Amino acid sequence: MKTTFALSLLGLAVLATGCSRKPPAAHEDVRPVRSTIVGTSQGSVGATYSGEVQARYESKLGFQTSGRIVARLVEVGSTVKRGQPLMRLDPAQEVLQVASADADVDGKKSRVAQDRIDLQRTEALLARHFASQAEVDAQRLALATSESQLKSALAQQQIKVNQRGYTVLVADRDGVVSAIHAEAGQVVSPGQAVVTVAADGEREVVVAIAESRVDELKRAKSLQVSVWAQPGKRYVGTLRELAPDTDSVTRTYSARIGVKNPDAALRLGMTASVFAADIDGASAIRLPLTAVLNKDGQSLVWVVDAKTGQVASRTVQLGAAQNDQVLIAGGLNPGETVVTAGVHMLFAGQKVKTAESAAAASNSTPAATAVAAKE
Repeated sequence: MKTTFALSLLGLAVLATGCSRKPPAAHEDVRPVRSTIVGTSQGSVGATYSGEVQARYESKLGFQTSGRIVARLVEVGSTVKRGQPLMRLDPAQEVLQVASADADVDGKKSRVAQDRIDLQRTEALLARHFASQAEVDAQRLALATSESQLKSALAQQQIKVNQRGYTVLVADRDGVVSAIHAEAGQVVSPGQAVVTVAADGEREVVVAIAESRVDELKRAKSLQVSVWAQPGKRYVGTLRELAPDTDSVTRTYSARIGVKNPDAALRLGMTASVFAADIDGASAIRLPLTAVLNKDGQSLVWVVDAKTGQVASRTVQLGAAQNDQVLIAGGLNPGETVVTAGVHMLFAGQKVKTAESAAAASNSTPAATAVAAKE
């Protein structure tokens, strides 16, 4: 009986102790996130286009007469001067044509000389009344005809001489041979391109522009050109030419960016990048792409309340994008704190701890521990 009574008293004591304890506080989920304080910066997100360095002037040269190539005098990459021979055709046919034209001229000259003698004789006979005026007029007409034929023969002779000179293809300007399209032994026709010469001096970058980016290139206030071979070097560029129609295969617009003050480091065929800055205004707010959340067709960001540490979604308007940044056209004000990482794990009203706050807390932990130890 005493044992039962003791156990009852012990149970009542335990029950009383449990009733006196306070319930544990509910744990509040505070999620650590990365954030940034937004602000405006001079210039908007720029755009970069890839292209190839080419000469401002490039000539595709061909013979002005047909024939068989007997000599190729240059190689790809050869430096040439204006008037320097590049290729030769077999001149045998042209030599024969010149000889034929010379013979024809000699015949026409003899004809003119004979007609002049005949006219003089007829005029002498007319003075002695042994010939009529009609005979004199006929001789004058014959002389005029033969003189015209002589002029025609002389012109044909000059044409044949020129054609003989066309058997040697010469450079039309100083430059470098960038391509050869024919070899010795090949028969070519007049006007067929056989050698391409890139002129010295001006250089430009040829880029292909997508339909959606044509306007931003036109609006660019400045252009900078760089090449992969010289990553630390920059050249000033200007938009010289923009094709009015797209390429039938790539559906892109061809643009030519002129390079000011090119030097020897800017070689033909190099891969170049053209950077267009300030394509959307003088000042803008930029955010990492990781800060933007797409939901129900809208672009959202999480804005942190500085007083409560809670987040709220905000609809923003996006502008141009480049690499890992995007231009915010509207919806944010300078000075606001925006979450830049972990946006998919948040909900409205959730408390967050930014990376800066977490660092401050970690720095203060040893001090707090020391104070607790002293107490």
